[in-house]
Amino acid sequence: MDANQRTRANPFNMDEACRNCPDLCETRTRVVHGYGDVGADFLFVGERPTPEADETGVPLVGTLETTDDERAESTADGLRRILERLALCDATSPSERPKLENVYLTNLTRCRDPDRAPTDEEVDSCEPYLNAEIRMINPEVIVPVGDRALREIATEYTTTAADDLAFPDAHATTIRGRGFALVPMVDPRAQTDDQTQDWLEHFAALMASDYRQTKGRRER
Repeated sequence: MDANQRTRANPFNMDEACRNCPDLCETRTRVVHGYGDVGADFLFVGERPTPEADETGVPLVGTLETTDDERAESTADGLRRILERLALCDATSPSERPKLENVYLTNLTRCRDPDRAPTDEEVDSCEPYLNAEIRMINPEVIVPVGDRALREIATEYTTTAADDLAFPDAHATTIRGRGFALVPMVDPRAQTDDQTQDWLEHFAALMASDYRQTKGRRER
């Protein structure tokens, strides 16, 4: 599978007409594969496409799904703001095509049902896509975003029992994975201001450290 870094949207040319999950085929607008820098050190993994991602094809963007409209508005695009503050996203780039550097965004599942979370079977069906992205990108740090992503990533890619990892305690910590580090994050659209600041400070310190030495990776 060859990468096409001329585009940040689905750079590995994964199947955009996938029909592995028939129920989701009926509810999705599009298949949302990964987005970003194919040589990234940092891979962010969420649970499923947001409503905005279903429209634009960019994972992990948009507003919190909640009945509290004021809260949703105040926390919209929280991840993008975090990436901008870490100088990993060009603040002048359009929301529908953010310019990311050293970051790749993806989800456990590629299609959206507006009324429910993905089933275990749907997560399993999409796992080969995620596994391929992890192998191709070979990240130094994986950021599981939210409870479901933390549980699935911890189970599949670490030696730490998933039952031993939970939010909020796992938020803004570093966990040793199989060839990389995990830095879990409470969904940024649901974080308190203190949680956001804690995660930013922790991740900024990690970026300033010799994190690449964990795998003897080449210099970028």
